[in-house]
Amino acid sequence: MIMAGGKGSRLGPITCHRAKPAVPFGGRYRIIDFVLSNFVNSGHRRIYVLTQYMASSLIKHLNRNWHLSGMREYIEVVPAQMRTGAHWYLGTADAVYQNLNLIRDSQVDHVAVFGGDHIYKLAADQMEDHHEESGADLTIAAYPVPRSEAHQFGVIQIDETGRVVGFQEKPSDPTPIPGRPDTCLVSMGNYFFRSGVLQDALIDDARDPSSAHDFGKNVIPALLNAGKHIRIYDFATNRVPGEPADAVPYWRDVGTIDSYFDANMELRSPLPSMSCEAARPPRGSTSSRPSRPRSPSRSPTSSSAGRPPPRSADGHPRL
Repeated sequence: MIMAGGKGSRLGPITCHRAKPAVPFGGRYRIIDFVLSNFVNSGHRRIYVLTQYMASSLIKHLNRNWHLSGMREYIEVVPAQMRTGAHWYLGTADAVYQNLNLIRDSQVDHVAVFGGDHIYKLAADQMEDHHEESGADLTIAAYPVPRSEAHQFGVIQIDETGRVVGFQEKPSDPTPIPGRPDTCLVSMGNYFFRSGVLQDALIDDARDPSSAHDFGKNVIPALLNAGKHIRIYDFATNRVPGEPADAVPYWRDVGTIDSYFDANMELRSPLPSMSCEAARPPRGSTSSRPSRPRSPSRSPTSSSAGRPPPRSADGHPRL
């Protein structure tokens, strides 16, 4: 399930007429294309895209450029529908809560809940494997950032085994990594949940009138206080098939004009860490990476300014 309803107010005026996931990136793509490509090329092809704010551009982009052809494979746009009352999505957690029927109907053991507004490369199947093998109720993708930037994210504290023991949502005084006073471990906003745990947590959160109905502010701290098994997935250990062995993990939160500009300019490097025009053979084609139907994911869209994105051998837009 991909959260694609973000307003992106810090990116104004770029987001005056479109949601943040629909903002162009790298010339002919949209921000949503990256998470969508990550999932499709990892074999996850049961995808829901949750939209809300200024969704027309995003929906048009999805309908025109992203198509899955296998049996029971889909990218489905899910707009806010007031399913639980006379209100739109009240927060990230409420967005999923209002669509719990989709999770129940899917009858899956694990659910991916990812943001649709970051630029990054990820083999999502590796994170899911880690989640299942650890037996965690919730697995959070995590990455170290300078402490001066950590106030923009959820800051995680872990024990020596990688189990989460503390969580601070956008703190003014973030807790650094032990032994690294200038660095904090932060949440990337990408989660794998045990399905039953997710459903129970969202139902409890919906009953709390004081909640902001947000994963970082409310759901994760509540699960932590309840003693649930929460672990991190070290994003730095992820290896995208086809990438060089020494490839550096790439993740950018393009939430401000400056960070958006810098990420675009990084594409002009002689050896960019993120290349939108990857010339290597397509990753995760239908023959080499079968669909993984057990984890539905919600994903945003892929766009092009006038021309359709390049296609891989199985017909999917390629980054």
